[in-house]
Amino acid sequence: MASTRDWFESVAEAQRRARRRLPRSVYSAILAGAERGVTRSDNEQAFAELGFVPRIAPGLGPRELGTQVMGQDVAFPVLISPTGVQAVHPDAEVAVARAANDAGTAMGLSSFASRHLREVAAANPRTFFQVYWMGGRDRVAQILEQARANGAQGIILTLDWTFAHRRDWGSPAIPERYDVKTLLRLAPEALARPRWLRDFLRAGGPPALTVPNMGDPAPGFFQAYGEWMMTPLPTWEDIAWMRSQWDGPFMIKGVSHPEDARNAVAAGASAISVSNHGGNNLDGTPAAIRLLPAVVEAVGGEIEIVLDGGIRRGSDVVKALALGARAVMIGRAALWGLAANGQAGVTNVLEILRQGIDETLVGLGKASVHDLTPDDVLVPEGFVRTRSALRA
Repeated sequence: MASTRDWFESVAEAQRRARRRLPRSVYSAILAGAERGVTRSDNEQAFAELGFVPRIAPGLGPRELGTQVMGQDVAFPVLISPTGVQAVHPDAEVAVARAANDAGTAMGLSSFASRHLREVAAANPRTFFQVYWMGGRDRVAQILEQARANGAQGIILTLDWTFAHRRDWGSPAIPERYDVKTLLRLAPEALARPRWLRDFLRAGGPPALTVPNMGDPAPGFFQAYGEWMMTPLPTWEDIAWMRSQWDGPFMIKGVSHPEDARNAVAAGASAISVSNHGGNNLDGTPAAIRLLPAVVEAVGGEIEIVLDGGIRRGSDVVKALALGARAVMIGRAALWGLAANGQAGVTNVLEILRQGIDETLVGLGKASVHDLTPDDVLVPEGFVRTRSALRA
């Protein structure tokens, strides 16, 4: 069907609508990457270098798209990646959770989310809670206990962000508080986007600058960020200890190196996410899809592998699955859908991806996502540029 006011046909159209609807700084915060944005751009562009060899007359019936990730059955292999404060729509993470639940898939909720875990888990029982290593073992144990009490079905430990402040690629400053000076500075942007402003005014005011999953009362964003930033980075012994404190599914997000993948297996992780934090950490890191084959080669038969970074089409999902991922996670794509049309916009994005997966399976003559193999993808010479360098 053609795009209409209430429906868009591509993630690219969702992005265009989000750009028209959001204040400039809010849109820039979603789009931006570290430094020159090389990794952020490569995450998306690398998929265009991969090809397919279609098959004809396969005699297929209905395709099987469902799989299981972190103990949760999902209707198709696309999960919501945990992203921070979602000030693109007043319903924020709750709207995303409802859309994911309606689509039959799982929700990742960031520690820095603007809505409480218990509210999101009520909207989608397949909710995984994302955490950082912060405050030491006693504090981490407290965070895990709160996650357990509020309905988390699994934990995602994010290790692919190391306090990168190199935001010369366009990310705006986040205000610490809504004082008069800040409101006057932001007013022209908000007034230039009257629909966005109207929605938040109807919901009670501008987006909150607190993080409700970090304590009671909820600390401010920079208070929580400061606690995390001042905590020494964990060791693999710390991660193994953390795993021992959680008796459910446990994903380590941010794996790029095969040796780190093997360490994650040794630490007892249920799953790993091949990810570079959406290009927001160490610029110059290759696209996640370029790193996937080496990680699969190292541990593919021992642990679930998820790819996170650059997914814009159902065919991108199929390429990741063919190269060894169990599923993918989406971040910016879901946020653009949320900005474009709230919960319905996220539903729209998920349906675009689901349909794209199904159509690509038909083109490849495959009856199931579980039938995909590396032979279904044409990988040009040099695509996996770091494989030899990353072998341990």
